[in-house]
Amino acid sequence: MPTRSTSIALVALAAAASGCGARPGQKTADVASDTSTDGVAASAVPCTPLETRPPNVPDQRSASRGQTRTCGITSEAAFNVGVVAKGLDRPWAVEPLPGGDLLVTEKAGRMRVVSAAGKIGAPIAGVPAVDAAGQGGLLDVALSPAFESDRTIFWSFSEPRKGGNATSVARAMLAADQRRLDQVRVIFRAIPVYDGDKHFGSRLAFGPDGMLFITLGDRSDAPMRPQAQRLDTHMGKILRIAPDGSVPEDNPFVGRPDALPEIWSLGHRNLQAAAFDHDERLWVIEHGTNGGDELNLVEKGKNYGWPLQAYGEEYSGEPIAGAATARDGMEQPVYYWDPVIAPSGAQFYTGDAFPAWRNSLFVGSLKDKKLVRLTLENDRVTGEEHLLASRGQRVRDVRQGPDGSLYVVTDQEKGELWRLTPR
Repeated sequence: MPTRSTSIALVALAAAASGCGARPGQKTADVASDTSTDGVAASAVPCTPLETRPPNVPDQRSASRGQTRTCGITSEAAFNVGVVAKGLDRPWAVEPLPGGDLLVTEKAGRMRVVSAAGKIGAPIAGVPAVDAAGQGGLLDVALSPAFESDRTIFWSFSEPRKGGNATSVARAMLAADQRRLDQVRVIFRAIPVYDGDKHFGSRLAFGPDGMLFITLGDRSDAPMRPQAQRLDTHMGKILRIAPDGSVPEDNPFVGRPDALPEIWSLGHRNLQAAAFDHDERLWVIEHGTNGGDELNLVEKGKNYGWPLQAYGEEYSGEPIAGAATARDGMEQPVYYWDPVIAPSGAQFYTGDAFPAWRNSLFVGSLKDKKLVRLTLENDRVTGEEHLLASRGQRVRDVRQGPDGSLYVVTDQEKGELWRLTPR
C-alpha cells in the first residue's frame, strides 16, 4: 500500500504529465454565491491540476498526456443563478421548449411543464407505467428535431417487465395545452439476457441525421457485467434507431446473425450523459468504478472496453478482476476522473449569451455537487472548471435554452430548477 507521501508525489507527477498551461488573461469567476465576480488574472506559469486529492489507484498511468487531472481554469463569464422552481421530486431531465417553458421528468414517473415564470404544472397525463426502484424511473426526455411542427417528444424509462424491469423508449405528441400525451407508443425495449432489474443509465440524443441515439449501461454485477462485450444484448451499449423505432440500414452490425442491429458501439458501463458537439460528433460520459468516470468520443462500431479495459478499482477497493487500463482493439477514454465526480447530464454550449463558454462541455456532478465545465482542443481536454459547488446540490442534468441560458435540475427530494444567465 503506498504511503501518503508516495501518493502526493504521484499526484505531482500526474500534474506534470498533464502538460497544459493557463491562458493569459483568463479571470476568476466566483462560484461561491449566486452571482460571479471577476477576480485577478490567471498566471501564465505552468498550471496546477484542479484535482488535488490522491488518486484511488496511484500506480495506474494514463495512456496519453492530459487524459486525467487536467488544468484548473477559470473564464471571464460573469453569471447570475436564478431559481426557476423548487419542490420537484428528484428531477432527472430538463428539456427547454421553444416558447420558454421547460419540460421536466421526475424519477418517480411524472412529467411536468414548468413555465418560464416558474409555475410548476400538474403531472402530464398519458405517461405509461414506470418502475422507479433503485436507479430506475422516468429518465431522459428529448424533443423531436421537428418539434415545432410535429409536437413529438421521446423519453426513456424503466418499464415493468416480467421478473423485474428494463429500459424502454417511448414517443408521443404533447398536446397543445401541454397537459397530456397523445398517440403514446413504445418504440424500443432493451433486451437483456437474464431476469431481474436490468436498467442502468439512459440518455437520449438526436444526431445530425435525425436518428435517435440511446445510451444503455449495465448493472455492473457479476451476471450483467460481461453483457457489455456481448452483441446479443443491449446492455452496456449505445444504440441508434430511427424516430419510428426502426433500425437504420447503415448501423454497424446490421446483417450479423450474432448481433442486435440497434447497436452502434459497445463496452460501456453506466452511461449517464450524451451530447453532440459543434462538429456533430457524439460524446458520452459514463459512471466508472472507483476512479474511472469516463468521457468518450463515440465512433461507429467501436469497442470502449468495459469490463476488460477500465481505470480505477472496485468500490470495495479491490482491483477490477480481469481488467487492464489498455487493450488492443479497444478505445481509450478521452478523459477520466480519479477520484470520480459521478457525472450526469451533459451539454456542449453553442449560444451567444456566454461567448467565453462557447464550445465548452458542461457536465453535472452528483457526488461532488457541482457543474463541471471542460474545454477541449484537438479532442483533448485542456481545462476543467467547477461551478455552483457552494449550492450543495446534486446536479442531475444541464441543457441549453433557445436564448443561450443554461438550465440545471438537481437530484434532490425537493429538487430545484436553475437558470444561468449573463450578469
